[in-house]
Amino acid sequence: MVVCSLLPPVLAVVQQTRLRLIAIGAHPDDCDIKFSGTATKMAKAGHAVKFLSVTNGDAGHQSEGGAGLASRRHAESQESARRLGIAEYEVLDNHDGELTPAVEVRRQIIRAIRHWNADIVLAPRPNDYHPDHRYTSVLVQDAAYMVVVPNVVSEVPPLRGNPIFLYYEDEFQKPAPFRPGVAVAIDDVWDAKIDALDAHVSQFYEWLPWVAGTLPEVPKDLAARKKWLAATRSARITPAVRAALKKRYGIAQAQQIRHAESFELCEYGRRPNLEDLQAMFPK
Repeated sequence: MVVCSLLPPVLAVVQQTRLRLIAIGAHPDDCDIKFSGTATKMAKAGHAVKFLSVTNGDAGHQSEGGAGLASRRHAESQESARRLGIAEYEVLDNHDGELTPAVEVRRQIIRAIRHWNADIVLAPRPNDYHPDHRYTSVLVQDAAYMVVVPNVVSEVPPLRGNPIFLYYEDEFQKPAPFRPGVAVAIDDVWDAKIDALDAHVSQFYEWLPWVAGTLPEVPKDLAARKKWLAATRSARITPAVRAALKKRYGIAQAQQIRHAESFELCEYGRRPNLEDLQAMFPK
């Protein structure tokens, strides 16, 4: 098309490339919290998006647990994927609350990244309050180079090129604060994100409010509780993320953005320059 020849070279290539992204979280709602707005924008743009939960979530409830809870959370994850329009939501059968950076789990991560033929891999940073979150980060970091090594997990062909590895945003300050490399405005898909979170009934209307001591505040009416969920999940945009939004969208537009997801480039894996990285994500 003539219009492509007028685009910046990197942007023109990205618009013609179907990227493959795998977002990895510790539990069957973590990817939804950190990436579902961007995920639905990527899926709508024609890219292939997969969510992967490293544990089955079988401990995350105040009155349910074990295989029954794991089955319920798996069903919730599949409903979330349907609502978001992403290609796949896989849940590994590792126990919630017992994750360790074991070699066998690392092999699971390597297999998943290779099977998906990922261009971009997203995961938590290693400093986090929850051990499952921390060890998910370590497992992905440990897999970052190994995905290209033929003699590791040799039953699955290695990737020919290392993916880009990105961290989700968090608010932890030690040992270092989150530094956004790319920020994505999600006001236009905010309702879709809330719709995805709403699919995880056991978490957002039961377990997490119980932990926070706000369970009595959860409305019984379905429409009212979704409105409550949107209000409680609307987080303040940090100065660092606001600055990244200004660089990407311009000052005037960035000041109007209410909801965003942002990501930090991991030092492992492929390291594109900022222009190339931002061109991979829709505005």
